[in-house]
Amino acid sequence: MAALRFAALVVFVAAVCAESQFQTLVHLRPLVSDEEQTKAVRELLSRLLGPRAPDFLLTVNRSMPGPEERDRFELRTLPGGRLSVLGSSGVAAATGLYRYLTTFCRCHISWSGDQLSLPSPLPAVPQPRRVTSPNRFRYYQNVCAYSYSFVWWDWERWAREIDWMALSGINLPLAFTGQEAIWQKVYISLGFNQTEIDNFVVGPAFLAWGRMGNMHSWAGPLPNSWKKNQLNLQHQILQRMRSLGMLPILPAFAGFVPGAIRRLFPEENITRLGSWGHLNCSYSCSFLLDSKSSLFQKIGKMFLLELVKEFGTNHIYSADTFNEMTPSSSDPKYLSTTSNAVFKSMTQVDPLAVWLMQGWLFVSRPSFWQPTQIKALLHGVPLGRMIILDLFADSRPAYSFTESFYGQPFIWCMLHNFGGNTGMYGTIETINKGPFEARFFPNSTMVGTGIAPEGIEQNDVVYELMNEIGWCKEPLNLTEWVMSYAQRRYGKTNDDAVAAWLLLFQSVYNNTVYRKDHNRSPLVHKPSLKLDTSLWYNKSDVYEAWRRMQAAISDLFTSETFRYDLVDVTRQSVQLLVSEFYKDLKNAFLKYSIVGLQTSGNVLVHDLLPELDKLLSSDKHFLLGHWLQTARSLATSEKEADLYEFNARSQITLWGPDGNLLDYANKQWGGLVNDYYALRWDLFVSTLIKCLQKRIPFNQAHFNQIVFQLEQSFIVNKVKYPDKPMGNTFAIAKKLFLKYYPQAMKNGEFDIDMH
Repeated sequence: MAALRFAALVVFVAAVCAESQFQTLVHLRPLVSDEEQTKAVRELLSRLLGPRAPDFLLTVNRSMPGPEERDRFELRTLPGGRLSVLGSSGVAAATGLYRYLTTFCRCHISWSGDQLSLPSPLPAVPQPRRVTSPNRFRYYQNVCAYSYSFVWWDWERWAREIDWMALSGINLPLAFTGQEAIWQKVYISLGFNQTEIDNFVVGPAFLAWGRMGNMHSWAGPLPNSWKKNQLNLQHQILQRMRSLGMLPILPAFAGFVPGAIRRLFPEENITRLGSWGHLNCSYSCSFLLDSKSSLFQKIGKMFLLELVKEFGTNHIYSADTFNEMTPSSSDPKYLSTTSNAVFKSMTQVDPLAVWLMQGWLFVSRPSFWQPTQIKALLHGVPLGRMIILDLFADSRPAYSFTESFYGQPFIWCMLHNFGGNTGMYGTIETINKGPFEARFFPNSTMVGTGIAPEGIEQNDVVYELMNEIGWCKEPLNLTEWVMSYAQRRYGKTNDDAVAAWLLLFQSVYNNTVYRKDHNRSPLVHKPSLKLDTSLWYNKSDVYEAWRRMQAAISDLFTSETFRYDLVDVTRQSVQLLVSEFYKDLKNAFLKYSIVGLQTSGNVLVHDLLPELDKLLSSDKHFLLGHWLQTARSLATSEKEADLYEFNARSQITLWGPDGNLLDYANKQWGGLVNDYYALRWDLFVSTLIKCLQKRIPFNQAHFNQIVFQLEQSFIVNKVKYPDKPMGNTFAIAKKLFLKYYPQAMKNGEFDIDMH
């Protein structure tokens, strides 16, 4: 059916109007009927509200009043008290439903839990409420999230995420699952043998960077059972996304090929790029096929034909040729020829193809990507046939120094999170004004907003805010918004909880200083005498929020989301305390105080970190065991299970074979704090004491060699960690608070670094 619709649309490609550079985007619309979308969104309603679902009437009608190219919904109370939601798409109807639930019923849905206590009868909408999205698209996902967060997901977890996406207004998601099975077919057809393929692909926890050509050959081989499982999963993902009116973005060929291609096509001109991620050329230095080669088009066509045959298409494809890699030439002709070749490999299969590309390369390599080079790359594709993700616009918007990407449409994105790190972080003032500034930028080509975190399931509040902003025509009142957020997240108003959120919003969630490594806590970084502990906020605000959350326990202890937030605020406070202990350790060493080292070290290693580990282990959202168990659960043999666990342990610690991106994907999880981070700090303290006893300087290089053995042992050990929470969260949190809050406030003076 999908293939027939695709063929029919290709017939009408000549009818697509080209009067405006954006008119070529008009065909990017849901291909399923209003009836199918209505059925899908009503099924979502049943999954969400169960017995209360009959109180609502959800309908999709793309011809409802309003601009055809933009999503819109209408809320109306029907005679008898039912709530009618009319949407121009399944996503619009789902968004309208969630807007009603949050605004009128004070409900809340998030990664960390739901609060769905509906009043009975339903509150009436005084008069019909109509909302139209100010932009065409609301984008979601980051290519890296497929490794940092999605890698071990089954269909049940994906189904919940897609429901959350629809309720959040997302209509343009990546859909990268299952592509390795397609590449397997292509490589075999080209003449590669299975050994060459196995030696090229990466393990499941590193697929994101294999797909972008950053790395190869690490943590594999990828079992056939994995490829088959992910292929089937992709069918389920795409069916659900499309049924709700989303436009899934499929992968395309960016030009990277296995090194063994030189055996099959020795005459081809192949460029070897430089190393990436501190990896040597055994695992990076990717091979890039000459864009002028006929083989480039042959491989691109083979891949996309197989992909569309298997999955159908919504005519939008993602490819990144130079992500965090420097091109072999800065010649504008070379760059435009390369981008044109990538686009041509799409259009020879799908004449309606639109290329979606991350704009991260312009931010990550500014010395290379000067205006001439950026313009050449972007203008290798017809205007309007390429959409750029301004990926880091919440901190380093690129539209402003590229004159709106020199005419190509772009999406203003909040990246927010790197590596799936756990720490509290946000840029709320920036995301509350940035999209509106971009929309009214001179000659703006902005066509949407997006969220593009490298990892998810943290900092729910930032994503709730950004998703709502995607439907707003002007900035929100952040004070009013967060007070309402606290009420609906817990299902009731509690003055202490509201005060805590106000404090968090003015501090840890309001970074206005550019920085990528937002979690600098010594807790999750290799011990050194030169760790950066600077902050962008007043830590006493976090400590006071900690006190306020403790005071709210008696009123909110039945709330799942409150329990999560109590753990998270306590964890953030302990993270700050670790910085204080680190400073004490460093000062004691510099003052030649063995007693000072022993005193601070004992408290840090043998009390504070173990107690933090117990707290994290008491909540299902902070468990190392869950990460490892879900990895092993996808295996069809013990050998596969061991491979997947190796991938899971490696990614969150050493990352590469030699600690190449050490601690980049750090997590504060129960099990990991005690058996990884605390052991490193214990070794650090004992090493400093020995240095003082022997009257020798601390040698960081030697310490790195010793601690590397400890880090390696964690990856290969067979310790099994609980995948279910253990202990009483509130009792553990109270113990930590009573013991450490006085010390926290003693050290809670302003500590803001604006560099």
